[in-house]
Amino acid sequence: MKKQRCSGNPLAQNFSRREFLHVGLIGGLGLTLPQFLRMEALGAQKFYETKEAVAKSVIHIFLPGGMAHQESFDPKPYAPSEYRGPFGTIDTALKGIKFSENLKHLAKVADKITVIRSMAHGEAAHERGTHNMFTGYRPSPAVDYPSFGSVVSHELGPRENLPPYVCIPNVPNEFAGSGYLSSAFGAFALGNDPDRKDFKVRDLNLPNGVDETRFNRRRSLLETVDYHFRSLESSDELDSMDAFYQHAYKLISSEKAREAFNINAEEDKVRDRYGRTQAGQRMLLARRLVEAGTRFVSLTAGGWDHHDNIKNGITTNLPPVDQAIATLISDLDERGLLDSTLVMVTSEFGRTPKINPTAGRDHWPRVFSVMMAGGGVKRGLVHGSSDALGGEPEEDRVEVPDLACTVYNQLGITSDKELMAPGDRPIEIVAGGHVLDEILDKKA
Repeated sequence: MKKQRCSGNPLAQNFSRREFLHVGLIGGLGLTLPQFLRMEALGAQKFYETKEAVAKSVIHIFLPGGMAHQESFDPKPYAPSEYRGPFGTIDTALKGIKFSENLKHLAKVADKITVIRSMAHGEAAHERGTHNMFTGYRPSPAVDYPSFGSVVSHELGPRENLPPYVCIPNVPNEFAGSGYLSSAFGAFALGNDPDRKDFKVRDLNLPNGVDETRFNRRRSLLETVDYHFRSLESSDELDSMDAFYQHAYKLISSEKAREAFNINAEEDKVRDRYGRTQAGQRMLLARRLVEAGTRFVSLTAGGWDHHDNIKNGITTNLPPVDQAIATLISDLDERGLLDSTLVMVTSEFGRTPKINPTAGRDHWPRVFSVMMAGGGVKRGLVHGSSDALGGEPEEDRVEVPDLACTVYNQLGITSDKELMAPGDRPIEIVAGGHVLDEILDKKA
């Protein structure tokens, strides 16, 4: 898309030699934004939403380390103590369904969510399990696969001048990137945590000494140089930079876009409701971003690699995360946003059925739990089951490609569409898998 220009030759404007020489120092404006801002120019890509889309946005909450299904969504109260673990259970809003006693807030909103208790894959290493849950693919030495967020960014593009893919607070791992897609479709990262008193999104505000007048003057200077080079040479690269700066200016100059990141605009009672914790404030900011127009928000919460003393690890980590997720779901529902926002809670795998000699549980990808809510997913459903000891799927085994196909389906993205990897190699967005129709609300 060509940008609007002033009438006449902008070289005729009266700029000083010093200003002209410094026009290239665009970084002084705070425009060191992630390369997603180049997306419109780098891709000869038409962005669109299909009519089949149910969800407008996704919030992916990833629990790094491997959260134990037994201590969360799939307790085994009748198993021997060495399998049952150190905690009891709690009744939920669903008759006959129990969660671990640590999920007291999510238990109350169980009638708004779907829990998949039969998730499984074959990768027991952290990195490989994380790759699965961020890309929908098993790792391959031959292909660098893009994350869910980057695919969404590539297929649907920006909305309301906001980045289509945001990570809170930073890109959590190497598999959350753009893979074989252009880095233009990578995530916008905040740079620091929204629970900090000095929270400020890097690259979003004008730096000290640059007011609105100076900002607009430098924009005119950029147009001057741009006009000069275009008079000498026509190139796709110049078009690329043109669109890059247009996106950067839109994000910085749009009050609505900037305000989406302003968590301090929330009332104290709302911030308290989510919890004045790292998890709580990350999820509150995620709600603000999808409400404003961001398509995919990825965030992490807690640490769950409990090889030792799982009782202490769960007691420390789970309560604030339980409160934050339950509040997020209720808040979205109260605002009329839950039906159009898909909330997904995943981890790289579960934990071993039996408590180990150091009172912990080890890596176990053969069965674990995933939680989903909103975005056309059924309310009040437990899909699939694990066996009596929590070691294998017993009913309705779900593989990672099935989960990926379902997420893309709800966004109106065709999961078997082929994208082009380097070397003009066509690769499907998801290889294999099927949409989990059993968990979808067909009335949505």
